[in-house]
Amino acid sequence: MKKRVTLTFPKRSVQMPVTYRLAKDFNVAANIIRAQVAPNQIGKLVVELSGDIDQLDSAIDWMRSQDIGVSLASREILIDEDRCVHCGLCTGVCPSEALSLDPQTFRLNFNRSRCIVCEQCIPTCPVQAISTNL
Repeated sequence: MKKRVTLTFPKRSVQMPVTYRLAKDFNVAANIIRAQVAPNQIGKLVVELSGDIDQLDSAIDWMRSQDIGVSLASREILIDEDRCVHCGLCTGVCPSEALSLDPQTFRLNFNRSRCIVCEQCIPTCPVQAISTNL
């Protein structure tokens, strides 16, 4: 099973090897999608956790016991069709290739199932047609 979560680390926990502990202690793989971590600052990680459902739940309980904020990611990318000018700038920063331009019509295509909600497309859009639902 897979779960996408956002982890928020208090300043004192930023140095903790969380992904190592998830793999070693819980047999849970953590695919880091986005990270903002620096010493002596609050850190944020967006990760996709994979493993057995019971192991995932145990890992999440452990992280919460370490004062790491865990929120299940239910966000998704929204594209305002009225604002989008189909310039394609967002396609160049999309790591999962969820955004692409149709070679025939030159219109933007959004494959929602490929999107990992890394949000790299949001600041790239010159007309601010891309946002999240939260």
